[in-house]
Amino acid sequence: MKYLSDAAGKQEILARLAAIRPDTPRQWGKMNASQMICHVTDAFLSVMGEKPIETPRGFNLWPLMKSFVLYAPFKWPQGVPTRPEMDQQIGGTPPTQFDCDMRTLLAAIDKFTAQPRTFQFRPHPMFRVMSEKDWMRWGYLHTDHHLRQFGA
Repeated sequence: MKYLSDAAGKQEILARLAAIRPDTPRQWGKMNASQMICHVTDAFLSVMGEKPIETPRGFNLWPLMKSFVLYAPFKWPQGVPTRPEMDQQIGGTPPTQFDCDMRTLLAAIDKFTAQPRTFQFRPHPMFRVMSEKDWMRWGYLHTDHHLRQFGA
């Protein structure tokens, strides 16, 4: 099982990110490569409390599914709707210059993986409270999902 907290998992993600170019075609979805880079950055920043994100109110079955989504041996599905504040065409951070946006993402990944064990990540908007292990698994899976979206 791969985690961003493991050197091998992180290096794999960084190598795959290096293969992404502004004109890399998507395999599915609506984002272009620049929007994807900003989307993944926004996701890392939100869980570290640096970008606001709404937590849905009311009853939610997602916390019960957290372990399955994070630890089952399946790839995340295509076509899952993006939350408005994470959608670069609605409320997410819009792309600027690709190289600059990529550097921002790489810095966010470094910061995310360098947090002390006592760091309090924000609750996930759907899964709610997650352990450090859960967050490092989520970081790998979310980034992997979007890299697969662009064939990397």
